[in-house]
Amino acid sequence: MNEQKLIRLFMLIVCNVVISGCVSPDISDLQQYTQEMLARPGGRIEPLPEIRPYEAYTYQCVELDCVDPFQLFYEQRPPQQEEVVDTGLTREMEMEIKNRNREELEDFELDSLKMVGTMEDEMEHWGIVVDPDGIVHRVSVGNYMGRNIGKIVNVFEDRIELREIVRNNQGRWEERQAALALIEQ
Repeated sequence: MNEQKLIRLFMLIVCNVVISGCVSPDISDLQQYTQEMLARPGGRIEPLPEIRPYEAYTYQCVELDCVDPFQLFYEQRPPQQEEVVDTGLTREMEMEIKNRNREELEDFELDSLKMVGTMEDEMEHWGIVVDPDGIVHRVSVGNYMGRNIGKIVNVFEDRIELREIVRNNQGRWEERQAALALIEQ
C-alpha cells in the first residue's frame, strides 16, 4: 500500500516538472492582443422599447339580451342510464381475459406459429412450438397461444387443440375451437 502511494507521489512530481518546463515566460503576444481589444471603440446599445400603460376596459351590456360570459353556453343533461348490453361474456371468460399475465406466444398470430414436435413423460405431454422469430417454446395444457386468448386444452402427437375467446361481428364474445397441426418436414 505504501509503495503505491510513493509511486503516485513520484509520478505527480515528474508530471509537475515536465509541465513547468512547457511554460514560456514571454507573454508579449497576449499583452498586445489585450491592448488591441481595449483600443476598439465600444458599440451603441439600442434603448428598450417604450412600454405602453395598461388601459382598463369595463364590459358594459347595453342591450337587454346580452350574453353573460360567465354562463354555460350549453345545457348539461343528467347522465342517462346505459342499457345493459349482453356481450356474451361469462364470468369465467371475463376472469380469463382480465386477471392473468399474458404469455410470450400471445404476441403472435396462431397462423404464424408452427408445431414441430412433442415431448412427454409419465405425467404430462408438451408441444414444441416455433415462433416466427425462430425461437423454440415448450407448451402444455393451460398455456396460452395466439392473439385470441387461445388456451391449450389438449396436446396430441399430431396437433395442439385450443379454445379461443373471440368477438363476433355483433360485438359479442364467444368461444371457438382451434388447432395447431404438426408440420411434417
